[in-house]
Amino acid sequence: MRKITLIFLTIFVTVNIYSQTYTISFTATGAATSVDSVIVENLTHPATVKWHVGDVLQLVLSNGVTEKTANETVLKVYPNPMQGKAELSFYAKQSGNTTLSIYDIAGKAILQTEHKLLQGIQKFQLTGLRQGIYFVIIKGDNYFYSAKLISQNTNPNIVKIESIGNENNGTFFSGKKGTNVTVTMSYTSGDSLRFIGYANILNSIIIDVPNISKTIIFGFNRPDCPTEITDIDGNIYSVVSIGNQCWMGENLNTTHYRNGDSIPNVTDANAWIALTTGAFCNKDNTPGNSIIYGRLYNFYSTIDPRNLCPAQWHVPSDSEWTVLENYLGGVNLTAGKLKEVGISHWLTPNVGATNEYGFTALPGGGRGCNGVFSNYGNGNYVGTWWSSSAYSTTTSWGLNFYYNESKAYMYNDSKTYGYSVRCLRD
Repeated sequence: MRKITLIFLTIFVTVNIYSQTYTISFTATGAATSVDSVIVENLTHPATVKWHVGDVLQLVLSNGVTEKTANETVLKVYPNPMQGKAELSFYAKQSGNTTLSIYDIAGKAILQTEHKLLQGIQKFQLTGLRQGIYFVIIKGDNYFYSAKLISQNTNPNIVKIESIGNENNGTFFSGKKGTNVTVTMSYTSGDSLRFIGYANILNSIIIDVPNISKTIIFGFNRPDCPTEITDIDGNIYSVVSIGNQCWMGENLNTTHYRNGDSIPNVTDANAWIALTTGAFCNKDNTPGNSIIYGRLYNFYSTIDPRNLCPAQWHVPSDSEWTVLENYLGGVNLTAGKLKEVGISHWLTPNVGATNEYGFTALPGGGRGCNGVFSNYGNGNYVGTWWSSSAYSTTTSWGLNFYYNESKAYMYNDSKTYGYSVRCLRD
């Protein structure tokens, strides 16, 4: 019991002196065009604030200096000793849940209440304590206060703690929309923050370590976009939401149609160019390449009624590729925004590659109308994808990305070409 009493009598409270702020704003891509609200969690120094549309979020940086101030490190109790009532005044360092507790000298809890408070100076009234010595404990998100209290009350009653006002410091927590206030969060350089963005029924999570004022871009998935899909062979693919479309995040790798029928693997060049029915091959006729790049398919496989893609998915048409290009800002930006970043697979310099949506377009090459892979697979300089749209009796539309450009090219190529396939959700 003595140990408990000593804990109550010991207060260690410090407050950072702030010197700089980062302003964080939010925007949305994918299935939403704006962000309704954001929960910001500091994962390094646990703390949470909430932002609503119209508010300003500021990260207030600490310069590492600590000192005590009259408002921010002291729990004031007045009068003390108290008679019938006393006022408790303290500084809530950030908005959130706060617990107010009263303990007697033996460490027994007399009263405990929970409150959702704004950042700023908070005032409560305590009434009803019988004569004795007590300890008042205030515990909130990122702050803790304790004070000794003597009660000389000769007419004890029901013990109550009731809020009697606050001096708000401009920060709010949860609940109210459209308040248009400045939301502040204490931040130390290098802290990891988790941003949970909400748009109607959608949500998206981003973890970031801000070092400047910036805009956080949330990518919201369509509600019906799964996180992954599985094909008839058991291959598992990631799924990405771009605008109102759900795309496979990897190239198709199946060797069977949806109904279970095998797709012929044609390796001979002359046999390949003579085909008028569906077939696949591996990049450079090397089976191991399918692990990274998926398979290459001729056009006939993309329109086979047995279906190349898993259930509820299909090979995109030319117009559906165009929807994607328009959403990304046009053909001049499409390849850059979809290509995998770096030169692990693409040839240097892999111009404009940002992979902003997780599409991770790879240089899977292709198989030419002569049935060989020269100038396609060996150089890792091009990625090619089929549409399901024919251009003529012998040619069809396909999409091409190159290592040295951000632009996407739609060509009408021979139906005997071997291209990669990305499936699109129905």
